[in-house]
Amino acid sequence: MQHFLLSAAARSISLKAVFKMGEDKAYETFCQLRWPETEGEAVCPSCGCTEVYNITTRRRFKCVACHKQFSVTSGTIFASRKLSFTDLLAAIVIFVNGAKGVSALQVSRDLDVQYKTAFVLSHKLREAMAREQAEAGKLTGVVETDGAYFGGYVKPANRKADRKDRRFLVNQNGKRQSVIVMRERGGDTLTFVGKSEAAGVALVRQHVEAGAVVHADEASHWDALHGAFDARRINHSEAYSTADACTNQAESFFSRLRRAEIGTHHHVAGPYLAAYATEMAWREDNRRVSNGGQAAMVAEAAMAAPQSRAWAGYWQREA
Repeated sequence: MQHFLLSAAARSISLKAVFKMGEDKAYETFCQLRWPETEGEAVCPSCGCTEVYNITTRRRFKCVACHKQFSVTSGTIFASRKLSFTDLLAAIVIFVNGAKGVSALQVSRDLDVQYKTAFVLSHKLREAMAREQAEAGKLTGVVETDGAYFGGYVKPANRKADRKDRRFLVNQNGKRQSVIVMRERGGDTLTFVGKSEAAGVALVRQHVEAGAVVHADEASHWDALHGAFDARRINHSEAYSTADACTNQAESFFSRLRRAEIGTHHHVAGPYLAAYATEMAWREDNRRVSNGGQAAMVAEAAMAAPQSRAWAGYWQREA
């Protein structure tokens, strides 16, 4: 059976089509995404008035009621943008086309923009994706949970006699973090970052409905789940899955995140680990959606997201 990503159904948009549509059509697309209720007709973001003047020479609007000027990206995650609408749309398509993520370096080369521009733009798209996860309710039904460690790599010494056992806490650098995943079968995937996998016990209690069936591995800290859930355990030293328990979907998420770390980004740890984990969870949940459908979902999320506080003026603050 042919894999979905190899089928024609997986390809419903291309960069060629984006650049062929031109700037005017790309602008109309963003208007439709921003104001779907009025079929792309501008609505003042300050007072909600639908009566506006159209300043066509600058692609801006002026509200009849409050007299404030605004653009289609005002108040969104793309506020104060410098890129053209065609480039923004192309960036979204490039971003979703990478099954295991796309590096900021590749985006900068494909769009011929500075690395800083591509880096911040990519993280703004991840922030828009994260809003969907934040709005998700509690997981129900059958939920798989697991944890995996990222970051904190300590390079071994050159000479064998000088090497230390990096499994001991005293020989670590304190930067190692655990990504905890909760994956509802046929539903949403939630990810969190903690100091250890044991932190996942409290997170499962908080984000999974009581009485749900929870699948976990043999780690002792998951023993605490048996009181509130129908917990099923799998011992990976004996089998990867059985008829009673399986965490393969959680492992599938970690496989995608690990491949992104090793082959695409090379470094997903530190303060940005949660953003990369959320992105890979989104990709897992929408892996059977065409790239055109994924691009539309990301664009809609970005236009619905408020102006970013974490990434607005990021490089100016870091300077």
